[in-house]
Amino acid sequence: MSLPSSNASPDPIHIATAVEAVTRAGDMMMARFGHDVRVDKKGAIDLVTDVDVEVERMFRRLIAARFPTHAVLGEELGGAKEAPAGPCWVFDPIDGTTNYAHGLPIFCSSVALEVDGRAEVAAVYDPSRQELFTAERGDGARLNGRPIRVSSTETLVDSMLVTGFPYDVHQRVDEIVGLFAAFVGRARAVRRLGSAAIDLCYVAAGRLDGFWESDLKPWDIAGGALIVQEAGGTVTDYDGCTFSSRGRQVLASNATLHDQMLEVVASFQSSLPKR
Repeated sequence: MSLPSSNASPDPIHIATAVEAVTRAGDMMMARFGHDVRVDKKGAIDLVTDVDVEVERMFRRLIAARFPTHAVLGEELGGAKEAPAGPCWVFDPIDGTTNYAHGLPIFCSSVALEVDGRAEVAAVYDPSRQELFTAERGDGARLNGRPIRVSSTETLVDSMLVTGFPYDVHQRVDEIVGLFAAFVGRARAVRRLGSAAIDLCYVAAGRLDGFWESDLKPWDIAGGALIVQEAGGTVTDYDGCTFSSRGRQVLASNATLHDQMLEVVASFQSSLPKR
C-alpha cells in the first residue's frame, strides 16, 4: 500500500502503524532503561546505545513487511538524505539518547510518514509518562486520543520557551549560548529538556509556548513539527520561511508569538561578526 502523491489522504493503516511503531519502541526502551545498556560514541558528545539500533531494526522490519515499496530514513541505519518522491518513513528510535544513557527519563520515539517531503502522519511516544502524541494532516493533533491545542500566550515576557544545543556546541559556544541569552532576556523562562520531539509536542499541547533549535536532522523534527501545526501552531525556519524537515533549523510557536521570536533571532544574528 502506498500514497501516490502529497494530495492523497492518509490511510488509517498509516497512523495505526506509526502508533504501533513508537509504542513498541517505548516498550523496548523501558525494558532496558537504567540497566544493561551499552553506550558508544558517534562524536565527542553524540551518543548511541545498542537499544537505539535494536529499536530501529524493529521499525525497519515492520515497514518492510507492511509497505515494501516505502522508503525509510532512520537516525542509526541511514536512508535518503534528500526527501525522496513518494512515501518515506522518518524515524528516530530514541530522541533524547543522552538522557536515556544517563538514566534521565526524558526521551521518546518519533516517526513521521512524509509524502514527497511533506509529513502527513506523525506519532511521538514518551514511555516514561505513557504519553502518545499523534497527528494526521488536516485532522488535528491529539494526546492519548484527546485533541490538544497550542497556548494563547501573547507576549514573550509571559512565555515559557524551550531549546536544544547542537552536538558541535563546543565549537560554537558564543553563537549558541548567545541566542539562548537573547531569549532569556525576553521570556519568562527558557528550558532545555534534551529531546526536540518532546519539545515540539509540549508546544503543541500548550505546556510550552515556543521552541527553536539549529542543526537538527529530519528524524528529530519531522513528526513533532506536524503535531505543532495540527495543534494550531506555526513552524518555520529562522528566517520565517516554509518549514522543511531537511532544513536543519526550526522555530515553532503558538503562532501568536511567532513574529516576536523571529525578531529575537534576526536581532541576534545581525549582531554577530560578519563571516
